[in-house]
Amino acid sequence: MTSVVTPPTSPHEPPRLRVVTYNVRRCLGLDGRYAPERIAQVIARTRADVVALQELDVNRLRSGAIDQALAIAAELRMSHHFHPAIRVLEELYGDAILSLHPMRLVRAGPLPGPRGRRWVEPRGALWVEVDVAGQPVQVLNAHFGLLPRERLDQARALLGPDWLGHPLCRGPAVLLGDFNARPASAAYRLLATQLRDAQRADGRPPAATFPSRWPLLRIDHVFLRGDLRVEGCEVVSGRATRLASDHLPLMVDLSLRAATDPERGAPELSAPIGPVPVSETTL
Repeated sequence: MTSVVTPPTSPHEPPRLRVVTYNVRRCLGLDGRYAPERIAQVIARTRADVVALQELDVNRLRSGAIDQALAIAAELRMSHHFHPAIRVLEELYGDAILSLHPMRLVRAGPLPGPRGRRWVEPRGALWVEVDVAGQPVQVLNAHFGLLPRERLDQARALLGPDWLGHPLCRGPAVLLGDFNARPASAAYRLLATQLRDAQRADGRPPAATFPSRWPLLRIDHVFLRGDLRVEGCEVVSGRATRLASDHLPLMVDLSLRAATDPERGAPELSAPIGPVPVSETTL
């Protein structure tokens, strides 16, 4: 499988897109070393066009007070948007989307959490529109919680009017991330009733992504909606990848059907809708 970041060679060949979701565990490897450059090397080997990252530190003392999202994006020469699910003074922790294609932020904000449980880690989501050879593709990155009811509420929220059900979120859409939800869970089943699981659409047995050293659980997913065809899926493994984080990256190759109505593209946005990230950088 090869990454396609240039227009198709034939007008009859659909544009292609390679997406990767990767929980990087604040770039802390299993060897106990914080290494954003190692995460960037893992991603570089995938030759991804769009990458969804979860569990990034930005300006946190524990990881050297660097902007991990910016460092990884700069190493890969990709633009990026970051959303902090947690902020303690100037220290941020959250998720990012990186892209080789032009993209714009549509929405970034929190996902619902359990009431009255302050000890539960806040969760968030990030939505961008990516221009793939002139066709808009909606890409949403999510990181779900650990409690079953919490995950179900978060799945409902993403399918609701603020996210995938929003009028601007039309046409092809990719929802990917760390859902902490196995296929038997209620949250996964709800998402799978309205979206397509890319690994199941691939026609091969789905592969697990966690833990990286001995992957047993399939909790990282890529869900699809609309005119997107799965050309291949791979859970990226290898010695370096197993060491870099406690999750393995999930890579999916997609092709887009030609737009039937090119004049019906998504409207221009003068500003993002809804809550926006505290820290935004586009290279």
